[in-house]
Amino acid sequence: MAIRIKICGITRSEDALAAVTAGADAIGLVFYPPSPRNVSIDQAATIAADLPPFVTTVGLFVNAEADWISQVVREVGIDLIQFHGDECADYCSSHDRPWIRALRMKEGLNLGEQMAVFANARGVLLDAYRPGIPGGTGETFDWSRIPATLTQPIILAGGLRPDNVADAVRQVKPYAVDVSGGVESSPGIKDADKIHRFVAQARQANFQ
Repeated sequence: MAIRIKICGITRSEDALAAVTAGADAIGLVFYPPSPRNVSIDQAATIAADLPPFVTTVGLFVNAEADWISQVVREVGIDLIQFHGDECADYCSSHDRPWIRALRMKEGLNLGEQMAVFANARGVLLDAYRPGIPGGTGETFDWSRIPATLTQPIILAGGLRPDNVADAVRQVKPYAVDVSGGVESSPGIKDADKIHRFVAQARQANFQ
């Protein structure tokens, strides 16, 4: 199966189109004000409207109010919701959109138990853990902690870059990889060359 690739933290249409040109399957829009990659509804709607067909638009939220999520979904046209905070499974399922759940790989986390809790998710995104930071740390975690027997699709995130994504794909064999800071020139501003190299390395490793 061909690996899927998501470029997250998009803040400009030109970066979204660079991701699509490189072969990305999805772009991520962050709706979390503390993040340097946070976008407004107007920004996100413009980016989404500029996308060609068959590209998934993912909205990332961290402990957001239900009304805010509904407004973003309605006005931007989000295809998939990514929950990156402390949201429970029932809350994740209550927004009339398919969703994925981010799990930060804290020491002692029982991944099998957590995946059972979020069994209705379309997939589980695994990210590095740093206290007080819900994502975007730029740090990797020990990929050997991911069992090969997991039944849900795994989206691997956390510190991925053009120079390590091939190793990640070969070792973990995830359903998808997710990158943000690893393909940037500055927070929220993507580097088209880095995106192209990241996608190429992930695709090549997928068939090795």
